[in-house]
Amino acid sequence: MKLTIKNISKRYGKKQALAGVSFEMENGVYGLLGPNGAGKSTLIRILAGVTEASSGEVLINGKNRKLCDLEFRSKLGYLPQTLSFYPEFSGLDYLRFVAALKGLKGESMERKIKSLAEQVGLTQDLHRKCVNYSGGMKRRLGIAQALLNDPEILILDEPTAGLDPHERIKFRNLVSVFSRDRTVLLSTHIVSDVDSIAKQIVMIKDGRVGKMEKNEYFVEAMVGKVWLLKMTVDELVVYQNNHIISNVIPAGNHLEVRVVSDNKPSPDAVAVIPTLEDAYLYEFNSDRRTA
Repeated sequence: MKLTIKNISKRYGKKQALAGVSFEMENGVYGLLGPNGAGKSTLIRILAGVTEASSGEVLINGKNRKLCDLEFRSKLGYLPQTLSFYPEFSGLDYLRFVAALKGLKGESMERKIKSLAEQVGLTQDLHRKCVNYSGGMKRRLGIAQALLNDPEILILDEPTAGLDPHERIKFRNLVSVFSRDRTVLLSTHIVSDVDSIAKQIVMIKDGRVGKMEKNEYFVEAMVGKVWLLKMTVDELVVYQNNHIISNVIPAGNHLEVRVVSDNKPSPDAVAVIPTLEDAYLYEFNSDRRTA
């Protein structure tokens, strides 16, 4: 299924949340990367049909989404940034409720709930009240409900918030397998969420799409722009105010500091292999690229 975002803009009063966003997705995982406040959640809500764009359109296989809204919703799985629950609902009640809204019923519904509960690690907790779940458990429940109808398009807004490292890995594996013949848009500001599974990365800043490329493009473009420096703690305190620092590692009586810069920051700086995280920092800190 092809999902086309065509010149989408959104205003809230005088605030321009999105400005002419355009890109296209087919099967596979697409990472929507940007800092907090970049417009990611606004775009996600428009794509999911929760809010309307001020201008522009969303196309499903070339057809305006508004003209096939019921069909689109039947094929959509959506995990919002924040989930709300009826206080009396258990995890099982919640999944049955969402399943019913999506048209599932009977034995097929129960089998699907059981399967997804196992995949997200909630089998032993389904009879507990949702309001007593931890933050990570609520996210896992949210992931399960988004997958109930075997959606062709899966839209996930900050899906790993509250998950521990082990849960993050399980989630990435689940999404990777699920995306083989489906379209997944994963919005996050955590690079590791999409580094290994995304087909392409969409960088968004100040409501505009900067670039949409394969991970390799962003990493290769950073060759010769990532450096390793040695300095003291006092030197780092001053240095980090005007430079992009991607990592700091204590090494004896000094620090090994990873610096992202267009130019070699000092004569003793050593070029190192870049990562997608370096590229992310470079894209969103344009005022500090030159050492």
